Amino acid sequence: MSFLEWNVSGYLGKAGNNISKLGLLLIGASIGALVVLYLVQIFTMQIVDGSDYALRAQEVTRRSSVLPSRRGDILDRHGRPLATNIDSYVVSINPSEVPADRFGAMFERLSWLLDLSTEQLHQRVPMNIRGQFREIPLRSGVSFETIIQIAERTDQFPGISWRNDPRRYYPDGELFSHILGYVGEITSSELQIMFNRGYNPGSIIGKTGLEQQYDMILRGREGRRTRNVDVLGREIEGVFDVMPPVPGHDVILTVDRDIQRLAANALGERSGAVVVLQVATGEVLAMYSYPGYDANRFMYGAGSAIFNSLSRDTRSPFLNRATQLEAPAASTFKIIMATAALEEELITPDTIINTRGAYRAGNQLFREWGIAMRPQGFGPLDVYGAIANSSNYFFYTLGNEYLGADRIGNYARMFGLGERSGIDIPGERPGLIPSPTWKERTFGEPWVGGDTVNMSIGQGYTAVTPIQMTNVMAMVANRGTVYRPHLVQQVRNPVTGQIVEQVQPEILRSAPIRESTFLHVEEGLRRAVTIGTARGTVITRAVNSVGKTGTGEVGRDDQWHSWYVAYGPHEPEDPMDQVAVVVLVDADNEYDFWSPKAANIILHGIFAEQTYEEAVRTMRPWYLPWWEF
Repeated sequence: MSFLEWNVSGYLGKAGNNISKLGLLLIGASIGALVVLYLVQIFTMQIVDGSDYALRAQEVTRRSSVLPSRRGDILDRHGRPLATNIDSYVVSINPSEVPADRFGAMFERLSWLLDLSTEQLHQRVPMNIRGQFREIPLRSGVSFETIIQIAERTDQFPGISWRNDPRRYYPDGELFSHILGYVGEITSSELQIMFNRGYNPGSIIGKTGLEQQYDMILRGREGRRTRNVDVLGREIEGVFDVMPPVPGHDVILTVDRDIQRLAANALGERSGAVVVLQVATGEVLAMYSYPGYDANRFMYGAGSAIFNSLSRDTRSPFLNRATQLEAPAASTFKIIMATAALEEELITPDTIINTRGAYRAGNQLFREWGIAMRPQGFGPLDVYGAIANSSNYFFYTLGNEYLGADRIGNYARMFGLGERSGIDIPGERPGLIPSPTWKERTFGEPWVGGDTVNMSIGQGYTAVTPIQMTNVMAMVANRGTVYRPHLVQQVRNPVTGQIVEQVQPEILRSAPIRESTFLHVEEGLRRAVTIGTARGTVITRAVNSVGKTGTGEVGRDDQWHSWYVAYGPHEPEDPMDQVAVVVLVDADNEYDFWSPKAANIILHGIFAEQTYEEAVRTMRPWYLPWWEF
């Protein structure tokens, strides 16, 4: 090794030793610095900022939960429950209170108690949240009997709790579905509209019917429980505030459950509607529409699926045919025609029109009904005979040659047709009373004589609802006065029993029509029952009634709407005893002229105070196998 090589080698060796020592020194210094910084941080946290961190460790979060209020009952006029509440419970789990190795066995036991599969339970409580301090609902609509079984074996169900969650219950199923409606959880879109009225996410609200119309009265006021939890979400015992819920008011209806059931049985499984009205007050004693739905099916978590299924049903079970089905008035419209012609003194009770088999208006020919039986028409008729026999020709003549479209329309509107009655239930339809101006605006076509002829017998564009025709009969019975039809009689505080609101009869309209005019029309309606189109069908002896049949064309040769409008007794000792009855069997049914038959049973049942079966056995109507009842 040369001197140069030795010096370089030696220098590098010494340099390496110096570098190693320097590296160690730097590493040691770094570690020392970190230790110092750590000690400083500890000192800062515990000594300088210790009080702040202690306070943060004790920081609490206020969490609140809604306490549902008891929804008020809906009762019939005699205090019998039509919508009430039943005890129901929500079962929940706090995963942090369940040992990790016990979830599987506990879910096996819960599976059959809650009618949920173990897979569904595991989905509700996935692995990633099983250490969390929070309450997770597992099942709503749980019965009290199930809660008892869980409570008796709490050691087998760690972390399981329950709370009362009353559910709406409709004892009569479909019978009052269109009157009562149903309730359900508020949707996000509904909440946006109603948030400022005290509604919250998860609130139960009325969706249709009286449940919707009187929701603010029925629902009461939700309460709130506010509790303190620590930073880990654990509840701090004994630290909470409670604002108790306020129960909703009870709503007492004008409806009589017995008359409603009588109406339903009389209509049977025919799509249509029945309305029974106390004419002196406007109180609705029955309002039945078929088909309907059982609102109890919406209660247990399947509301959306049930709604979608019913919405697709071609029979339209959500349609309240009493207030929403707009149908041709047909021959029931002749009541208005006769009133108009008599009141305008265009005819007298003695005026005779020689009816024929067909009426010509321009180049159109309009035939008398039943032309195969009477090709020459009814012959000479006065207004009584025309109403009793429902002569089309007579009223074609009145409309086209005496009254005209505008005057017919004025009287129809005087009776309340073409506008809503204002009954206290959502969704009422106004119907339609056409006019030359309306036709020009709607179709761009002029009104012609044939339009007036059709309008004269309640056909063409004319459309009415059963509740409107009930008001027509009430106007005749009351000699010109109609009270607003209503379904609610009283509102009551369920705690004190105090009546907080009493609904008073409200005059809807008073027509400037002479009493003598109504008396003449009533005589025609009486003859319709005794010698006319309802003869042999309306046979009850429990009450003397008057009425009018109607057969509405719908553009199909083998299908018609069947109407019967009536009131009785027609000479009451006490006006409070007088009721109007309207039955519409719509064209979706096989035509069997059922409406007057149903009305006959309803009138008899009301005034004889009999059930449907008792009424049939008593009257022995030829159109029913009464011996089987």
